Amino acid sequence: MLPLVLAISGASGAVFSVRLLEVLLAAGRDVHVTISPAATDVFRQELKLELDLRDVRLEQLLSDRDALAVDHPLRVVAPPRLAAPLTGTYRYHPIRDYAAGIASGSFRTAGMVICPCSTGTLAAVATGLSQNLIHRAADVHLKERRKLIVVPRETPLSSITLGNMKTLADLGVVVLPAMPGWYHEPTSLGDLVDFVVARICDQLGVEHKLGRRWSEG
Repeated sequence: MLPLVLAISGASGAVFSVRLLEVLLAAGRDVHVTISPAATDVFRQELKLELDLRDVRLEQLLSDRDALAVDHPLRVVAPPRLAAPLTGTYRYHPIRDYAAGIASGSFRTAGMVICPCSTGTLAAVATGLSQNLIHRAADVHLKERRKLIVVPRETPLSSITLGNMKTLADLGVVVLPAMPGWYHEPTSLGDLVDFVVARICDQLGVEHKLGRRWSEG
């Protein structure tokens, strides 16, 4: 299978990116990851993780959540560990590494997700401002007509942001806001995280068992 690209920008909702990475690796996918500097502030605030963007290790992203204090609210947000082993491959690329394969159209992928996607990153992608590896990789997916998914987490939305969303949607980008449903009868905040991650996986064609679907018993 072709690899996937996961870009993490500085919007709130770091837990979505961590859970998505875990699910993709459990599905046996090769995932190339890049993280913006602003995202480090979000990880510090929301997950109590200190990331060194020169080298972000997989075990840090997926394991350090277990070290959260018992009374920290993210204990409730973080979904339980997946039973399946993580058989996929994790590859990290610093945000300024334009020599990374994902910066070139000749490097084939099965799609890219920006999760969460800040309004600044959304604007950069919509207007073609390739100022870092996230923007460039998104440009590549646009020009190569490959699957590109953006997961905004912002409210309310300005006319500018709505316009940028429409621009991307008109180009074939999947605009998938982090808006969980309630029909699956969630019993924890982790269930709501999994709802969003499940919708992303559906768009990527990645099999999962993150919750029941509409009309399922």
